[in-house]
Amino acid sequence: MINIAYAMGGPGGGAEQGGGFASLIPLIIMFAIFYFLLIRPQQKKAKEHRDLLNNLKKGDRILTNGGFHARIISLDENTMTVELADKVQVKMSRGYVAGLLTAHGDVKLESK
Repeated sequence: MINIAYAMGGPGGGAEQGGGFASLIPLIIMFAIFYFLLIRPQQKKAKEHRDLLNNLKKGDRILTNGGFHARIISLDENTMTVELADKVQVKMSRGYVAGLLTAHGDVKLESK
């Protein structure tokens, strides 16, 4: 009777597992996929936006994150004054600029 119970159990002792490095290969591949598909493009876009904010100058026409089309009147290090309409000036943070407007009113999101 005791022999039948042991026969139904798994093999005795520790079953041999895959090597240490072999079990890390899928994890490394997943990280590489995430890096090239998610992390790297996000860093590139953030760098382009940072360059866009650093290259702003007086007179540029911009699109804000709120959807307003405005013209830059003056710039400080962190803030700027923009004109939304005739004699309507608003002070805002530089970080809320979504992109530059071209002469035709199209949005140029990167700074090239």
